[in-house]
Amino acid sequence: MNIEPTSRSLELQERLSAFMDERVHPAEAVHAEQLRDSGDPHRHAPIMEELKAEARERGLWNLFHPHADAHPSVLGLSNVEYAPLAEILGRSRLAPEATNCNAPDSGNMETLSMFATDEQKERFLEPLLTGETRSAFAMTEPAVASSDATNVEMRIERDGDEYLINGRKWWTTGALHPNLDVFIVMGKTDPHADRHRQQSMVLVPADTPGVRVLRNLPVFGYEHTEGHGEVLFENVRVPVSNILGEQGGGFAIAQARLGPGRIHHAMRTIGLAERALELLCRRATERVAFGKPLAARANVQDWIANARIEIEMIRLLTMKAAWLMDTVGNKQAKTEIAAIKVAAPAVAQRIVDNAIQVHGAAGFSDDFPLAEMYAHVRTMRMVDGPDEVHRMQLARQELAPYRAARP
Repeated sequence: MNIEPTSRSLELQERLSAFMDERVHPAEAVHAEQLRDSGDPHRHAPIMEELKAEARERGLWNLFHPHADAHPSVLGLSNVEYAPLAEILGRSRLAPEATNCNAPDSGNMETLSMFATDEQKERFLEPLLTGETRSAFAMTEPAVASSDATNVEMRIERDGDEYLINGRKWWTTGALHPNLDVFIVMGKTDPHADRHRQQSMVLVPADTPGVRVLRNLPVFGYEHTEGHGEVLFENVRVPVSNILGEQGGGFAIAQARLGPGRIHHAMRTIGLAERALELLCRRATERVAFGKPLAARANVQDWIANARIEIEMIRLLTMKAAWLMDTVGNKQAKTEIAAIKVAAPAVAQRIVDNAIQVHGAAGFSDDFPLAEMYAHVRTMRMVDGPDEVHRMQLARQELAPYRAARP
């Protein structure tokens, strides 16, 4: 296994770290203030456009995208090259959008690159790659257990030269972003087909009649700019040409999309864990209780030591998964992708929780980023499939040879 960083990746890490220190971290307070002053949590803060412009100038744009032919700004980095960059991005909630590497757009852009027609790419992918628009991925539904994607009930019915779409989605990230342009929508086109061939995906422009965002869903009370919408699709009509890939190919497209998305989440989560550990250590050395700095307490030292051990473990597992994706493909790396999707958020959640404990009541406040970090990393145990689904998959793979050997 070769996970040695390339000279290109090392140079980008240096440039990206400088961008984070010089521009992104100082912008965090400004971003929060601009949203607070606007009175609208879904308003696009002006500071974000400044960050995006500078990221483009510094050549730190679309770093996630593995296909160099997708756009002039795309470098075509391997997963091993991108992993340490994603970790750096994970240190701030602003950084992924500032560099056009944010979910769900990164996954949507890769999906469009793989499955869209030339006309679809020109209409929907190009403005995403340049950062002019945003997108949303509408798969999860409130009425069914969406961890099993075959459960989706939304109907997408062929009616002449159009598809008629009816159904309700929720936790549709990006649904309230002011620059939203398109939904990638998954629904059933043939309920009588094979279980994994019933679903299709269609491209639905955000301004299509019948599309209605009913509400935003806060995450542990936090309102995010892009929003997580409950969206009603009521007699929505789009041309048949808006099908993504082929009819009946929706489940396969979803699996192709979610694999890279899962490891990107894990990569960024390592950066979040590193920042939480830094905050923990700084606070532990500064605060004195009962005559000693908190850092002198054995339990706090255990937290710090365990955090370093676990961060190194999940980083190595992430790099192994990235290397396998680069060398043998996403499907052959499914064990490692599932494992790191479970492990990284769990480790980060423990570290953030301990950091909050060391900060005392201040850790609950917005004076430090820990409370929002906790809310974010806790959702990572559900995003792109809950822990239980990935553990089930891992167990099945481990048991398979034993079951096959039974008489």
